Amino acid sequence: MDLQTLSNLFATTFNPDPNVRKAAELQIRKIGNEEGMITALLQIIAADSIDLTTRQACAVWLKNRVHSTYTLEEPNLRGRPDLVPIANSDREALRAHVLPLLAASPSRSITLQLANTLKSIVAHDFPQRWPGLLAEVKRLLTSSDIREVHAGCIAALESVRAFRYRQKGDVLPQLVADIFPILVSIATQMLQTPPSAAQEIPTMLHLIFKTYKTSIVVNLSKHQQSSESIVPWGQLLFAMVNLQLPKEAVPEDEEEREKCEWWKAKKWAYGILGRLFHRFGNPSQLPSTLQDEYAAFAQHFVTMFAPEILSIYLHQVELFVQNQAWISKKCQYQIFQFFTECVKPKSTWTLLKPHFETLVSSFVFPQLAFNSDKQQLWENDPVDFVRVSVDEYESFATPVSAATTFLFSLASNRTKTTFMPILGFINTVLRSNAAAPQRFGALNMTAALGPWIMRHPDVKNSMEQFVLQFVTPEFQSPEPYMRAVACEVVGTVVKGGLVWSNEENLNIHFRAVAAALDDPEIPVRVQAALALTEMVIAHESVSTAVAPQVGKVIQDLLKLSDETDLDILNHSMEVMVDRFQTELLPVAAQLTARLCESYMRLARESAAQEELEAQNLELENILSEADDDKTFAAMGVAKTLTTIVTSIDSSPEILAQVQEVIIPIIIFTLEHKLLDLLDNMYELVDSLTYKLRAISPSMWPASVYPYGASWYINATPAEMLPSLDNFVSFGGDVIKSRQDYKQILVDIYTTAITNQQLGENDRVNGSKLAESILLNLRGSVDDFLQVIIHTSLNLLDKTETASLRLANLEVLINAVLYNPSAALHIMENFRPGMARVFFDKWFAAINAENRLPRVHDKKLSILALCALLEMTPDTVPESVRDGWPGIVGGILRIFKDLPKAVEERKALEAALQEDSDDDEELDEKFLNMNENDDDVWDEDNAYLEVLARESSRLRESADIPTEESDDESDEDSDIDEELGYISPLDNANPYIQFKQALTTFQMQNVPSYQAATTALNVEQQTLLMEVMRIAETPAGAA
Repeated sequence: MDLQTLSNLFATTFNPDPNVRKAAELQIRKIGNEEGMITALLQIIAADSIDLTTRQACAVWLKNRVHSTYTLEEPNLRGRPDLVPIANSDREALRAHVLPLLAASPSRSITLQLANTLKSIVAHDFPQRWPGLLAEVKRLLTSSDIREVHAGCIAALESVRAFRYRQKGDVLPQLVADIFPILVSIATQMLQTPPSAAQEIPTMLHLIFKTYKTSIVVNLSKHQQSSESIVPWGQLLFAMVNLQLPKEAVPEDEEEREKCEWWKAKKWAYGILGRLFHRFGNPSQLPSTLQDEYAAFAQHFVTMFAPEILSIYLHQVELFVQNQAWISKKCQYQIFQFFTECVKPKSTWTLLKPHFETLVSSFVFPQLAFNSDKQQLWENDPVDFVRVSVDEYESFATPVSAATTFLFSLASNRTKTTFMPILGFINTVLRSNAAAPQRFGALNMTAALGPWIMRHPDVKNSMEQFVLQFVTPEFQSPEPYMRAVACEVVGTVVKGGLVWSNEENLNIHFRAVAAALDDPEIPVRVQAALALTEMVIAHESVSTAVAPQVGKVIQDLLKLSDETDLDILNHSMEVMVDRFQTELLPVAAQLTARLCESYMRLARESAAQEELEAQNLELENILSEADDDKTFAAMGVAKTLTTIVTSIDSSPEILAQVQEVIIPIIIFTLEHKLLDLLDNMYELVDSLTYKLRAISPSMWPASVYPYGASWYINATPAEMLPSLDNFVSFGGDVIKSRQDYKQILVDIYTTAITNQQLGENDRVNGSKLAESILLNLRGSVDDFLQVIIHTSLNLLDKTETASLRLANLEVLINAVLYNPSAALHIMENFRPGMARVFFDKWFAAINAENRLPRVHDKKLSILALCALLEMTPDTVPESVRDGWPGIVGGILRIFKDLPKAVEERKALEAALQEDSDDDEELDEKFLNMNENDDDVWDEDNAYLEVLARESSRLRESADIPTEESDDESDEDSDIDEELGYISPLDNANPYIQFKQALTTFQMQNVPSYQAATTALNVEQQTLLMEVMRIAETPAGAA
């Protein structure tokens, strides 16, 4: 196809007629994998005579083709036959032309597509297949043509991005050492030019700083640690931070100024300094795994650079608070982040300490006061106001959240020095008759510090008086934001354990909060709902007062949830449902129906959003988070439904009604493959089927059967297993009569074991499903026994973890229990002597310490061995006949450990019951009351240390080939009792079964019986008599 025809074809993809557009897309898909296609597109993109939109369409297609198939060396016939490798001639054309095209790019959108294309090529080809890349990039960077320098900056960034997460330091250090000296030289020269409105210089500074920051995501290379690198880069970064931008160089509008290239460059400069200190340059906070590599650099950095950074930042803040300079919000965020990092190390805290009070009053407080930004957000989008105020994950990269984090760090890590002065500042503001916005700021700080305040021994007992004096009056404030923060403070101190001196004070605030539920402003109602929830949890008298009107409270919460889609309200709903089970029982079905309506609305909106994204993948970056709130809110509703199901399990009739209301939302979610919501739906299916111990006819479409085994791969196997097990356990009669159901179940098992997309944990779940099939469908899956056994035998020597090793072994043990004669002969037909291999592994587990750790494991093996004892001698395969007498000794070995396992299980059940009586999570906030200014090492550091050690261990295990080991006992301790697991073996008495089997063995196989009993030592003979005694006892054991 000639270039003109090809460009016309891509131009047609913009045709307003959907039929014409679809025909063009199908034609492109048909010819897209042909050799020369990419070379032709490169020529079209380079042709100035062709329409810009057509060239952009070609660039987008090129990026997608390279991204999806550049790493393919051979066709992927099994997984994705539509993905065809790129021909070598096209690969050579890409390497030859992508950099010149970047330099000549006519638009930013085409530049972005080409940059992504370059990254995919570099990640695969450098250095072996593209050894000349660095020379080409350096030529661009040192060119006298500014467009080529710009292209060089992009190429440097994409080259670094291609390797930024690679743990092995085999490529990135070479890139850094070769290119970064040129980059720092270019950037330093650029900063000599006075700032102007021209975009070329700030854009390239932005790219250069972004390249450096990207290079230090994981490691800091030896070159970057050296003085020849860190000094010029440090000077450059300081110069960028200190650079005062004249008004004419940046937009006048603040929102536009935030997004301009000069402030983007500044943001990256701040970010680099923060990353260097946080990750590599803070010796007192450096995890042990990084000490060898970075200890010397960290000591140098904290001594020579950190004080200078702190000094510069303090100066920038001083100019900002005096209105002598403007700082973008993202740069303010970085400054707060750095101040926070300076609190724990002694070396930087001694420098920051004299300034903390000024910073709190002049830099932190304005962020938390009710300013014009908050006013605008409240008026334009009150729901978003609540979201960013309450949900820490919504606004974690804003100066408000960073200021709050800095406040937290001061209060918790330097409590003795900072806490009382901060509280003194709050009191000063509140006592000074300040305007409402300032009072809001003081109470906002109080709410933020509430968990620490309520743990401080000198402060917590005075909080009731504080609330009465400064908070209670605000419930009547004409300013709605003051009513909202009053509710928030009350909720916070109540959650922290505030003890009211008398019931009247509690009632005053309960009535005020309850009244706020009817406030006309949404943020006030949300905060009232959250506060009321804490009061219900903390005070029995409040629960008693709410009980008669809980229906109204629930309706208010439902209405508020529908208005806001805030998932934070679901906690309140769950608390109300859990606390008022008796009151809500008569209306459980109606409440469920109302919640299901909310879920369906949210789920439909999520489904529509996913369909839109699927139709237009280029909107991915814009829309990737657009519908998260809907999804999270739907998750919350589903969780509340689960709470309802749990709360009414004592009333099967009502639970059955509720189930019928819930089933349509489960089926909708499965049919539309809303993957983010599947976990919640399977939890509901599991809960309903488990508590009812039955499968209603309308529930069957909510099983996996309508969707087949492929659904298992694309869904969530671990979450699906419990509900599948329930369908097999409680719906066995239906499954036994349906060959197609049995086929799908076995297909799911074989898929779980053999599919390469799934991992070891999925194979464990698949093995558990096979066990459930064999235990619950006895006599009904004879046709599938061979498939199950062969699948398990193929996995026998390929298991890497103890849990999979045991789960797979127990599939074979279950097959023996299902039909011992057939199972052993299938093993022998699989490979002669295979039954002996299986027995060797089985008895190795029996005789090892703790290789059959759970009660279920022991009972299963005893019952399966008993089934073997009952076989007639002529049905025993020749390869295992000589070992038959050893079965009795194996059973006794298990019986020896069984009582201890039963007792440990009972103790675990008792402990779990105790835990469930007190399962309220406490948000512990600790205070550091030490007088000195030494380095602080707290639970956050300990957690990071654990993560660092684990990361190091995983890297080492990935780098070092694992050696086979017969000593697997260390891993087996990770296999815990599954207390919620119901098995047909639960009611089986192994003692009685063994006595019966031994009697049959004695009668059918006299020589083997005599050999078995005479081989027993004194301890085994004593144990045998004890087992027989227990079997004859009416209460009979286990």
